[in-house]
Amino acid sequence: MIPEVIRTRNFVSDAARFILDQARHAIATRGEFRIALSGGNTPRPIYSEFGRLAGDLHWEQVRFTFGDERCVPPDDPQSNYRMARESLFDSFGVPERSILRMRGEIDPSLAAQEYEDQLSLLATQHGEPIYRHDLMLLGMGDDGHTASLFPGTAALDEQLRRVVANYVPKLSSWRLTMTYPLLNQSRVVLFLVRGEKNPEVLQRVLAGENEFPAARVAPENGRLLWMIGLPA
Repeated sequence: MIPEVIRTRNFVSDAARFILDQARHAIATRGEFRIALSGGNTPRPIYSEFGRLAGDLHWEQVRFTFGDERCVPPDDPQSNYRMARESLFDSFGVPERSILRMRGEIDPSLAAQEYEDQLSLLATQHGEPIYRHDLMLLGMGDDGHTASLFPGTAALDEQLRRVVANYVPKLSSWRLTMTYPLLNQSRVVLFLVRGEKNPEVLQRVLAGENEFPAARVAPENGRLLWMIGLPA
């Protein structure tokens, strides 16, 4: 799948406005905006800018989920939830009922099954066979991983489960992650990447080299975009 590539020197503001546009479209079309957040440092200022711009949104019409999570408590500095809470949820009054958190503090297998069951229940309540995100935000690591789909890990080959516990040998730790069967049902997938971050890997991923997990994201009936931040 050939992605749409957007290169910008206004990375934070352009990404935040893109998210806001997707939110307004989804709410106008379907009455709800389903967004999966990514972790790491790159999206932190984007979430804050999105919250600042989104004054006309009703948070009750937004459903926040997480593409992956570290197996740590929600107040741990490594927690993706904590980052989103600090940069967006607390600052802009997002109600708890709009947030579906991965419970990284419990047994990883149980946490993954719980999250998958919650998403399946939401889909069933809407008469849908699978929970379909309006916008899936993803990043990319130096090794080409995305979410917590790391090279050489078992989750890459998962065909049925939509959320799994994935052991990452290079980190000697477990992660919770959405899998390709769920990621690839998204209406829009947006990778947010700083252009100076391992440009060689970035080019190989954009060329579709499947040895890199990020290159295997290909929404079946949706758009695939990469927004690449350039030095200001």
